Amino acid sequence: MGDLLAVVLSGLVSGALYALLATGLVLSYSASGLFNFAHGATAYLCALTFYELHSGLGWPAVPAALLVVCVLAPGLGWALDRLMFRRLARVGETAQIVATIGLLVALPAAGLWAVELLADAGAPMKPAENQFGLPGVGPSPAKAWQPLEGVGIDSDQLITWVVTAVVAVALWVLMRHTRLGLLLRAAVDNRSLTELRGISADRLSSVAWMIASGLAGLAGVLATPLLGLSAHDFTLFLFVSATAAVVGRFASVPLAFAGGLGLGVLQNLAVGYAHFADDITGFRTAVPFLILFAGLLVLTRRTRTAGTAAVDAPPVDHLAGAPWVRRWGVWAGAAVALGTAFYTVTTPFWSGLLAQGLALALVFMSFTVVTGLGAMVSLAQGTFVTGAALVAGLLMSRGCPFVAAAAVGTCVAAVLGALVALPALRLGGRSLALATLALAFLADQVLFQMRWLRNGDSGWSVPRPVFGPVDLSDDRALGVALVVLVAVVAAGLSALRNSPTGRAMLAVRSAPAAAMASGVSVLRTKLLLFTLSAGLAGFGGVMYASYNTRITATDFTAMTGLVWLAVVVAAGVRRPQYAIVAGLVFALAPRVLSDYVTSSAHLPVILFGLAGLALANDPDGYCAAVPVRLARKRAAASQSPPGGGVDRKPVPPPVFEVREPEARTAGGPAGPTAPAGAPVPALELRGVTAGYDGGLVLHGVDLVVRRGEILAVLGPNGAGKSTTCRAAAGLVPVADGSVRVGGRDVTSDGAVRRARGGVLLAPEGRGIFPALSIEENLALYLADAAERDAVYERFPRLRERRQIPAGALSGGEQQLLALAPLLQRPPEVLIADEPSLGLAPRVVEEVYALLTELRDAGTALLLVEEKAAEILGIADTVAYLSQGRVSWCGPRAEVEADRLTEAYLGIAT
Repeated sequence: MGDLLAVVLSGLVSGALYALLATGLVLSYSASGLFNFAHGATAYLCALTFYELHSGLGWPAVPAALLVVCVLAPGLGWALDRLMFRRLARVGETAQIVATIGLLVALPAAGLWAVELLADAGAPMKPAENQFGLPGVGPSPAKAWQPLEGVGIDSDQLITWVVTAVVAVALWVLMRHTRLGLLLRAAVDNRSLTELRGISADRLSSVAWMIASGLAGLAGVLATPLLGLSAHDFTLFLFVSATAAVVGRFASVPLAFAGGLGLGVLQNLAVGYAHFADDITGFRTAVPFLILFAGLLVLTRRTRTAGTAAVDAPPVDHLAGAPWVRRWGVWAGAAVALGTAFYTVTTPFWSGLLAQGLALALVFMSFTVVTGLGAMVSLAQGTFVTGAALVAGLLMSRGCPFVAAAAVGTCVAAVLGALVALPALRLGGRSLALATLALAFLADQVLFQMRWLRNGDSGWSVPRPVFGPVDLSDDRALGVALVVLVAVVAAGLSALRNSPTGRAMLAVRSAPAAAMASGVSVLRTKLLLFTLSAGLAGFGGVMYASYNTRITATDFTAMTGLVWLAVVVAAGVRRPQYAIVAGLVFALAPRVLSDYVTSSAHLPVILFGLAGLALANDPDGYCAAVPVRLARKRAAASQSPPGGGVDRKPVPPPVFEVREPEARTAGGPAGPTAPAGAPVPALELRGVTAGYDGGLVLHGVDLVVRRGEILAVLGPNGAGKSTTCRAAAGLVPVADGSVRVGGRDVTSDGAVRRARGGVLLAPEGRGIFPALSIEENLALYLADAAERDAVYERFPRLRERRQIPAGALSGGEQQLLALAPLLQRPPEVLIADEPSLGLAPRVVEEVYALLTELRDAGTALLLVEEKAAEILGIADTVAYLSQGRVSWCGPRAEVEADRLTEAYLGIAT
C-alpha cells in the first residue's frame, strides 16, 4: 500500500505540472484558435531566467520566481500576441503549426544566447544548457519528510502541490465569479458576437495569452528541480501535457486541469507496474507518448468537412500557361551553374556543404508531398529518415550493394509511413501533427533502441557508392550526382502535381467531401501521399547518411524533424524547387553566420525559428512571396500612365429607378439627403461598396434609417442583404463610400467601436452565447442585477431556467433572450439579419412586437428579411436590394405587388 501511495504522490507532482501547462494551452487556444507548440519553450525560457536570477545573480528564490511568473511570462505572452499570434489567427492551420514550431526553436536559443552575451560582458551568469539537479523555490537542498511507512515527500513536491491547488482555485474563481472570466468564456463561445456586443476580442485574447504564459512560467519555475534546464525535456513535457488539453477538448479548463493530474498518476502507475514491458528497451520513457497517441485517437472529435474549402488557399500561379523556358529556365540555369561550380570555383569544404544541402533537399521535398500537396502536417519525417538509413546501413554491413540497400531502406520508410498514417489519418490539423509526433517519439524511444537495428552508439557505416569510373567518395562527384538526382525528383513531383492523380490530391486537399462525391477515395489518396512522402524522406535519408558515411540512431530525432519542417515551410512548401532552396540554406547559413557574423551556435537556430515566424506575414513562404511581389510591381507599372502616377478614371454611379419623389426623402437611392432642419439620421449608408476577399457584393448602396423608424430591406438570396448588415455593423470593411452614425463618419471604425457607439447587430441565426447560462448572457449586456430582474419579470420563462445553458433553449426562446436585454437599454441602432429565421408563426409575432417596442423607444431599426408579408406589417420604409444595388426605396404604403415580384424573381410585370 505504501508503494502505491508513493507512486501516486510522485505522479501528482508531474501531473500538477501537466495541469498547469494544459490549462494554459486550453486558455490560449480557446481565445485565439491557435495551438501553441511553443508553450513548453515559454516554460523553459522562464525556468532559465529564474535559474540565472537565483543562482547566477544571487536573488532570493521567491522574489526571482515572482518576477518571472508575474512580470516576464505575462509580458512575453502579451508581446507575442500583439506581434505574431493575432496575425497567425488569420492564416491557414499549416502556417500556424509551423510558425509556433519556429517559436519553439527560437525561444530557448534566444535565452541561451542572451546568457552567453551577458557572460561575455562580465555578468555573473552560470552555465545553463542541460544543467540538472538545480534548486527550486524552496530550501536547497530540499527538506524531506516521511509521513507514512515507505512514503516520502520533499519540500519541492509540497510547494508544487500547494501552488497548483491555489492556482486551481484562483482559476475557478476567475472564470466563474468575475466579469473578466465571463468575458473570456464568451469570447471562447463566440468570438465575433463578443465584438458585436462592444467587447474587444483582441484584448481578451491578449489577456488569455498573458494568463497562459504566466501558467507556463509557473510550471517552468516549479519544474526546475525535476527537469533541470533541458529545452528538449521541457518540449517533451509540453507534448505530454497536450493529452490533458485533448481531454478538455481544447475548451474546458477544469477538464484539462483534472486530465493533467490524472495523466501524471497514470504515467507513474504504468511505469511502476507494467512489469510485462521490462524487456522492452525504452518502454517506460515512451509511456507518455503512448498515452498522448491513444488520447488523440479516442478523444479527438472528427470535424465536419462537407461544404468547406481549405483555409490556406494556394497563391495565384502568375506563370500559369507560360512557356517552359519562362517557368523553368531560371531553375535549370541554376542547376547547371551549381553543377559546374563543383569543378570550378568551390573549395572542397564548400563542395561538401553544398552536397550536404542537396542531400537534405531530397528529404525536404518529402514535405512538399505530404504538406504541400496533401495539407497534412507530418512531424515524423525524421523517423522515416532514420529508419531507412539504419536499414540500409544494416544491409550494407552484410555485403548488400548500395543500390539494393537504398531501395530496401526506401521501401521500409514507405511501409513505416503507411503504418503511421493508418491510425492517424482519421485526425486532422493539429491533432494529426501531434499524433505523428507522438509516434516519432515512440520510434526514438523504442524502435531505434533495438540493438540489432541501431548497432550500439557507433551505428552503421554507409560507404559512398562507386559506379564504374564514377567514384562518389569525391564530394564534387557526389555533388554533381545529387544535382541530377534532385532535378529528376523535382521534375517528377511537378509532373505529379499536374497529372490526374495530382489533381485528385489537390481536390482532396481543398474539399474532401466534393472529391469523394466525384469518385475520389479520400482515405486512399491521403495514404498514398503519406506513403510517398515517407519513401522520399527515407531515400533522402540514405543519401544524407552516405554523405556522412555513417548513421546512428540519434542523428535525426523527432525534434530534428520539427526544425526541418519550420525551415521548409518558411521557404515555401508547395513547390519542390523551394524545398531545394531550403536545403541549401539550411546547410550553408550556419557556416556563413559563424564566419562573418558570430561564432555562437545559437544565432542560426534563432534565425531558422524566426523564418517560421515570418509566416504570419507570408503564409506561403519567402520564396513564394517573390514572384507574387514581382507580379504586383509589373501590374502596377502596366497601369501607370506614361507621365507617371496612376490614371484613376472616375467610376460612374449606378443608375437606380426612382418613380416617386417621396422616396428620396425616405432614404431612396437617388441620395440620402434629408430636408433642411430635419433630425440627423441615426444610420446612413452612402454609396457603400463592399465584399469579401477582393470580390465585391455591394455596389453603391444608399440607405437612411432615422430614430424611431423601421427600414425593411427585402430581396432574394444572394442580393447582398447580409453583407449590407455586416458592412453597417463594421464586420465587413467598406471599399468605397461611407457609413455614418448620428451624423458621425464611422467608416473606419470596426465592429467593437460601432457597438460601443450604439450600433448593435443581431446576426442571422441567434445572437446568443450557447455555452453560457441565460443569466450570464443577460449579464454581458446588463451588468446591473436590477435590470436583469426586470427582464425576468417581463419573461418569466427565462427566470425559471436562468441557470441552464442558452443553447438548450428552443429557437424562439433564444431569439427572445437575444432581444430581451435591449428593452432595458435600447441601442441607438439595431440591425437585425433575418430575426424570424426558423421560428414558428406565433413566435414571429412576439419577436416583431419586441422590435416595434424598440422602435417606439426611439431605436432606429434596419431589418433584413426573407418573409416580405410579415415584415411589411411593421415596416415604415421598404428598400429592395438586387445584385448588390438598391433598386427601389420608399414608404411602406407605396409597396406594390409587381415590385415584390420584380425584387424576388427578377421579373418585370
